[in-house]
Amino acid sequence: MAQLSDDCFAFGGPMMSVDEAVGLITTRVNAIADLETVALVEADGRVLARDIAAPLPLPPFTNSAVDGYAVRSADLPQGTEQALPLDGRIQAGGLAQAPIKPGHTARIFTGAPMPPDAETVFMQEDVRIDKSGKVVLPPGLKPGANVRPAGEDIPEGYVALRAGQRLRPQHVALAAAFGLTSLDVVRRIRVAVFSTGDELASPGEPRAASQLFDSNRFMLMAMLRRLGCEVSDLGILRDEPTSLANGLKQVAGEHDLILTTGGVSTGEEDHVKAAVESIGSLVLWRMAIKPGRPVAMGIIDGTPLIGLPGNPVASFVTFVHVVRPTVLALAGSLPEPLTPIPVRAAFTYKKKAGRREYVRVSLRRGEDGMLEAIKFPREGAGLLSSLIETDGLVELAESVTGVEPGHSVGFLPYADLL
Repeated sequence: MAQLSDDCFAFGGPMMSVDEAVGLITTRVNAIADLETVALVEADGRVLARDIAAPLPLPPFTNSAVDGYAVRSADLPQGTEQALPLDGRIQAGGLAQAPIKPGHTARIFTGAPMPPDAETVFMQEDVRIDKSGKVVLPPGLKPGANVRPAGEDIPEGYVALRAGQRLRPQHVALAAAFGLTSLDVVRRIRVAVFSTGDELASPGEPRAASQLFDSNRFMLMAMLRRLGCEVSDLGILRDEPTSLANGLKQVAGEHDLILTTGGVSTGEEDHVKAAVESIGSLVLWRMAIKPGRPVAMGIIDGTPLIGLPGNPVASFVTFVHVVRPTVLALAGSLPEPLTPIPVRAAFTYKKKAGRREYVRVSLRRGEDGMLEAIKFPREGAGLLSSLIETDGLVELAESVTGVEPGHSVGFLPYADLL
């Protein structure tokens, strides 16, 4: 488990910016040291534990990039087309042991090894076969055209995959191209997830008239699993300080992170802060972010705890900016900054300076073909429909005070947030 000091997240400011929060997390959370070996087919989404240097060059041999005809550079036509007799046929997966005879060409296919002394390939659609069966080659092709040299992609010994890389399908493909069958990865981060509040009932259980079915817990568990976490669903903790404290204390030593939702504001029935302070230490983050200002983070027996707001949109947004970087830091992952895509605003919006805001939007193409962001028509951090019926978030920086149609704004697709 990652053991943190009680003052790990100490912060002196009255309101923490998003950048300060992310910086605090990424610099002060210790990565877990536990590793495991997984089969290549199970490596997608895992964090690589060790650098991988190329054990062979890619491609491992010089080969043709096209279907066509291989020639020696000395036999390239100069100024006018030239007819050359055929000297062999080389298929992908075959061998090219003998060099092409001077003044000849060889039929070759994509991926087939180049014959000795041949450096150039004419594409089959650029040549013609004359009545005598000779291959008529046009002039003007440069030496080395349509050939993939050995090591052109990656030279042998190059560190092609680095420790901390969160593996995606393209990384798995590269490991397979090296002939690897397994990889050393960081074990999955173990996260305990609670919801808090007497107003909640779990789906499948009886719901009182004044209760809501708990949706946040299931959303957060799904988001954690997309980050490769091992998730423990610990249900709903009721609004009672002792019960909250006991529940949190019990799971602290068995998990790398505790995540709660609800109960972190300043109301009389918001008990997470007091419960954590009674068994550990907590800094209540009043983050300069909308939606989602009330966020709590602390340490219980060396295990970090994050408390997210109860409104689902606020919980979603703060997960992206607090929980995501915490999980990545615990896994020793390389930084994965979120980079907004510039799009054109098709809405008017006013905001306060000094806080970062996230506006739920859909995308459409304008008459000129440019992407435009359309704001969800209703406000409210409790509207799950606003996450379902939109494509992502427009990020408005702390210095921005308003948006008008035609302004360039930064768009974060939901698919990029995890």
